[in-house]
Amino acid sequence: MSWVQIAVLAQAADDGSGGIAALIVPLIFLAFVIFVIAGMWKTFVKAGEPGWAAIVPIYNAIVMLKIAGRPAWWVILLIIPFVGVIVAIIAFIDFAKNFGKGPLFGLGLAFLGFIFFPILGFGDAKYIGNKE
Repeated sequence: MSWVQIAVLAQAADDGSGGIAALIVPLIFLAFVIFVIAGMWKTFVKAGEPGWAAIVPIYNAIVMLKIAGRPAWWVILLIIPFVGVIVAIIAFIDFAKNFGKGPLFGLGLAFLGFIFFPILGFGDAKYIGNKE
């Protein structure tokens, strides 16, 4: 069977529902992304930083390091392979501590940020700052 025949059979088998799924799936994904961005935005605002910083690449890393109580030059460490992962984990743990959360919450921010940022932003956590 040739590719043309397969394409014709696929078109004939299409009952029209594929068009709806092709529209709904990206809309659900877009809503999810907006929800995560809103969670980061609210988290930044809770820490006294501008919310729009959550959507600006590189600057959002600098602001996150500031909230975590780490120096801004650590953003250079974040781009170094392997070192960046360790630095990010340390920064996220400090980030969580400054909101009164524990190290496991910081690991959640590092590895499952799409879940933990909305929890932090929309939850009752308050920014307590760097107590060290």
